[in-house]
Amino acid sequence: MEHSGDGQLSRRAFAGAAGAAATFMIVPRHVLGAPFVPPSDRITLASIGLGRQGQAITMQLLARPDVQVVAVCDCNRFSKDYAEYGENDLLKAARRLLGAGYESWGEDLASPGSAQLTHEFKTSLGMGGREPAKRLIEAYYGSRKGSGSYQGCAAYNDYRELLEKEKDLDAVYVATPDHWHAPISLAAMKRHKHVLCQKPMTHTIGDARRMAQTAREMKVATSLPVNNPSSEPTKLISEWIADGAIGHVREVHNWSSRPFWPQGIDRPAEAQPVPEGLDWNQWLGPAPERPFNHAYLPFVWRGWYDFGCGSFGDMGCYSFAGVFKILGLTPPVAVEACSSESFDESFPKASIVHVDYPAVASRPAVRMSWYDGGLRPKRPAGLRAEDDHYFQPGEDNEGILYVGDKGIILAGFNGNSPRVYPESKKYQPPPKQPRGERPRDAAIDQFVAAAKGGAPAPLANFEIQSPVTEAFLLGCIAQRFPGERIEWDTANMRITSSEKLNAYVDPPARSGFGA
Repeated sequence: MEHSGDGQLSRRAFAGAAGAAATFMIVPRHVLGAPFVPPSDRITLASIGLGRQGQAITMQLLARPDVQVVAVCDCNRFSKDYAEYGENDLLKAARRLLGAGYESWGEDLASPGSAQLTHEFKTSLGMGGREPAKRLIEAYYGSRKGSGSYQGCAAYNDYRELLEKEKDLDAVYVATPDHWHAPISLAAMKRHKHVLCQKPMTHTIGDARRMAQTAREMKVATSLPVNNPSSEPTKLISEWIADGAIGHVREVHNWSSRPFWPQGIDRPAEAQPVPEGLDWNQWLGPAPERPFNHAYLPFVWRGWYDFGCGSFGDMGCYSFAGVFKILGLTPPVAVEACSSESFDESFPKASIVHVDYPAVASRPAVRMSWYDGGLRPKRPAGLRAEDDHYFQPGEDNEGILYVGDKGIILAGFNGNSPRVYPESKKYQPPPKQPRGERPRDAAIDQFVAAAKGGAPAPLANFEIQSPVTEAFLLGCIAQRFPGERIEWDTANMRITSSEKLNAYVDPPARSGFGA
C-alpha cells in the first residue's frame, strides 16, 4: 500500500524496486529485520491513545514483523504522570524492545516518582503522549536498519487529521479513555480500516450496537485485546461443564479487587490550569464540557461516569467474555445492584451487581453476580487451604466461581488454575504456569491474521463482544441506581421497568464529537 511522506516505499514501489535490484544486490538480514516479511504481507497501523495501555500494546505490535506502525495520535503531547505497574515499567519495556546498545535509551523519560492514588494504591509514574511514542517507534525501526536512523512515524493531535492524511493506512489501534472508543473506531471502520480497540469495547450500549453493525457492513477485521475467549482455561472449563462435571450451572460469582483509582467521590469544585501540551477540549471529546482538573486524568478517569466504566467495565469485559463463551450466554433480561454510598458523577467504591440471563435450549437460566471494591461471595465449605486466598483481602485475590447443581468450579479471575469441587480424578487442574511467563496474545494474533486477509474473524471481534459489552454496561447503569431492578428488552434496546433510565442506554455526544 502507498504511504507517502514518511520515507517508506509503497508496497507496489517496493516490489518494483526489489525486482530491478535483485540481480546485483543482496540486502543484509539486519537491514530487513529478522525474520524479514515482505511489505505485501504486512499491515500498516496507527496507534491512537498513548497512555500506559496504548504504549504497551504498541510495543507488542512493533515487535511483530508483519506490522508496520506508521503513525501515532494523542491529544497529549508529552507528560510523565501516567500510572505504571512497576517503577519505570514502560521505560524498561522500551529498552528491552530496543535491545542491546539501548540500555540507557530515554534517560530523560525516566519516572519522576510515584503517586498515592487511593489509601490502598500507590503507583509509579511514567511517560506517555504522542512524542515519546513517536520517538520509540523511530528508535526501534532505526535500530533494525544499517543506518540506525528512521523518520517514518507521523504524529497527530487529532485522529480525524490522521485518518484524513494517512489514506493508505490498513488498521488502527485505539487505546484512548473509554468515552472515545466508539467515535474513533466507527470513523476508522467507515474508512475501511481494521480496528483493534482497547477494552471495554464502548462506553454505551447504543455505541456497542453501532460498532458491531458497522464492522459487519464494512467487512473489516475487528477485535479487543481480550484473550479469554481463546484461552486454555476457557477451553478447559467449557469441556468440564459440557461433560457434566458440576451439573447444570445456575450461578456464576465473579469478584475483583478493583478499583485501584478513586471512586465514590464528588466532582472537584475548582478549575485547574490545563497542562502544557494537553488539548483538553479534544480529550473531553464526546463527553459533557467541564473545567480541567487532575482528578480526571490520566488513569483516574476510569471512575467517572462521563469517561470510564468503573471497575466493572475495566475488568468485567475480560471475565464476561470468557463466561459468555463457556456458557453460551445471550444478553441479559434483568440487572440490579447494591452498593456503597452513591454519587452523582462517579461509580461507587464497592458494589454487588446481579445479572440475570435467560434459559437457552438445554441450559437453564443463569444469574451472574459481580463483586468489586473488596466485596466477595461467601466462601464455599470444603476448599483446599491453597484456595482460601480467593476469599481473603488483597489486590491479587480475585476469582470466579461456577455453581452447578452437582458441584462448583473455582478459579482465578480469568479462569486460571480451575479446580472442581467435590474433587475428582477425572477433572484435574492443569499444571501451574511458571511465574513471569506470559501467555500468547491470541486476540492480537487473530486480529493481525484477519487484517492480512483469509483468516477467520477473531473470537473477540465487535460482533461477538457487543452482547458481552451490553451485559456489563447494563451493570454499570445499575450501579448508578442501586436497589432498582432493571428489566431489559434487548430486541428493542430498551429498559422496560423505568423510562428515565433509557437516557443512559444511548446518550447523545457533545456537539461536534459524535460517532
